[in-house]
Amino acid sequence: MTINKTLRLAVPSLALATTAGLLGAAVLPDRQAPRAMNILLMGTDTRDTTTSEEQREFYAGGVACDCTDSLMLVHVSADRDRVSVVSLPRDSLAEIPSHRDPDGREYPAHPAKINAAYAEGGPQLAVDTVESMTGVEVDSYLQVDFRRFIDSVEQVGGVEVCTARTLRDPATKLDLSPGTHRLGGGESLQYVRARKTDGSADLGRIQRQHRFLVAALSGLQGRGLLADPARMKPLARTLMGQVEQGLDAGGLLELAAALQNVPPSATEFATVPVAGFNPEIPKVGSTLAWDRTKSAEMFTKLREDRPLLAAGENPLPKDPPGFDPAPPVRGSALACG
Repeated sequence: MTINKTLRLAVPSLALATTAGLLGAAVLPDRQAPRAMNILLMGTDTRDTTTSEEQREFYAGGVACDCTDSLMLVHVSADRDRVSVVSLPRDSLAEIPSHRDPDGREYPAHPAKINAAYAEGGPQLAVDTVESMTGVEVDSYLQVDFRRFIDSVEQVGGVEVCTARTLRDPATKLDLSPGTHRLGGGESLQYVRARKTDGSADLGRIQRQHRFLVAALSGLQGRGLLADPARMKPLARTLMGQVEQGLDAGGLLELAAALQNVPPSATEFATVPVAGFNPEIPKVGSTLAWDRTKSAEMFTKLREDRPLLAAGENPLPKDPPGFDPAPPVRGSALACG
């Protein structure tokens, strides 16, 4: 599906939370009844706009694969009173759809890790791949690189996160003691990128990204920023940057205001259920297999605009998460006490 950029698109940000508070969504033209919307949030590993000093200080150097380090489907209910976020692990086995490159060369469908779709064909191929795997129609997308993430977090004065246990990562050099910490842009990047604090690898990193989104949204709401277009506009510009996006700043401001009063208990966070590892595939490597039954149930709920959790359900997150399919959790269960 090619995303129609003539629509007035918006991000009420959980997408604004991963880069200073992100939620994403689209708004239909005036006079049409509101409908549920799905936004694909893509955190890319592009780092060439960060300085060599920043790369050294925050251990964000190395060679980028120009792929998506994180992928989240953000579902905003038709009534704009519920947000569901489903993360798609970057090592998930995917079938990349057939496509053409800008020079017109054709490529057949082929297996790959899901994060390779962006590297092969940019945001549109990433959208097409996610749609084909989930059956969920993506209405808009937001792609965020290291530079825009750091700058957006700095622009809102940092994000306050908490941890019940020590978090140390030998790769990103994240080092947090138990308790509450206000992280600046570079430290926040270390926090959401860390994947070696324990044996949960990418699944643990995803859980920290969810915690970060909840904390960032709470901070924006507490300051009344989402409902203040004059103060939101500079943040929207920083977040979107100069790259092609599947939404516009005007729509982002419009829907951000609608989310000012959505409490953490009305947000839901999940990782697509996985069933373990697939046999190694030549030229692809080790990949995660989705639990077909449980993941199909989850994406059906998104398509039908139904909550992932039944009324009254409030499971606690397992920290660190295991590889067994975990239930979705409410944002309130991920929030600092």
